Amino acid sequence: MAAVDKDLIRQLVEGTISRDNARRLIRMPRKDHERFFNYLEVLQERVAWPERILLRLTDHLYIVAKNRGGRVVKCDCGQEFGDYRANWKLSAKIRARRTRAEFEQVYSPAPACPEPDWQEIREFYCPGCQAQLAVEVVPPGYPLVMDMLPDLDRYYREFLRRPLPDEAAGWYEDRTHQTTRQWREAAPADR
Repeated sequence: MAAVDKDLIRQLVEGTISRDNARRLIRMPRKDHERFFNYLEVLQERVAWPERILLRLTDHLYIVAKNRGGRVVKCDCGQEFGDYRANWKLSAKIRARRTRAEFEQVYSPAPACPEPDWQEIREFYCPGCQAQLAVEVVPPGYPLVMDMLPDLDRYYREFLRRPLPDEAAGWYEDRTHQTTRQWREAAPADR
């Protein structure tokens, strides 16, 4: 089994890979063990900040290990969204589209638009660089969807065979409720 070199991974990340090379990658019977770590190195070269990328979440978001401890969600631009165990969308700028006219700005043809009484479109943007990070179409008033809470410790230990140095049982726990509880406790009492 041949290893995939970093240049080919770089082409894949940048979207410049040839069809032949893409087919070759897809058809490989087994993935080489180092590919994930080479992929992380390619991603690390593309950002200006020093924190180690542990996992890519979206085109612009990563889970990174903080130098002083902790794991946070971070954007390409360096904007931090807080502890990766809390839904990063709570720290994003949000645009909610609720009317047919607003839907038609992003849906074409018009019959494909969601029904305004039944759904709203939420667009999530980075407060730092204004990059669009995600979109969700949900019923009005529906809680923000947490797309993924990866068990990084298990992934690194069991699948990659390289345990993380700060491995601990508490890392795989949804902490979104703690963020919203802090907001409630910080809110003025007269509301």
